[in-house]
Amino acid sequence: MTDQPANRYAVELSPAAERTLRKLDKPAARRLVKAIAELSRQPRPPASTPLVGHPGVLRRRVGDYRIVYRVHDDRLIVLVLDIGHRRDIYRSW
Repeated sequence: MTDQPANRYAVELSPAAERTLRKLDKPAARRLVKAIAELSRQPRPPASTPLVGHPGVLRRRVGDYRIVYRVHDDRLIVLVLDIGHRRDIYRSW
């Protein structure tokens, strides 16, 4: 038995996350889009960790970038709150 949910989660991006993805170079954006798509199948992969000081908020490392997101199990939604380079992302949080 796996701990993956039977249903897929819908993935929603905040306006800030969408803006960031549009500004990134194509290879980095492709890697991030792939990682975000994987969150629909497994919203809490082993590579994700809680964001300290923000209950319910998780982060996922993708190279030098981080995806900050929240999982809404009751509605089967993964909400991507922010995306950014590792040196900048935590300043806004």
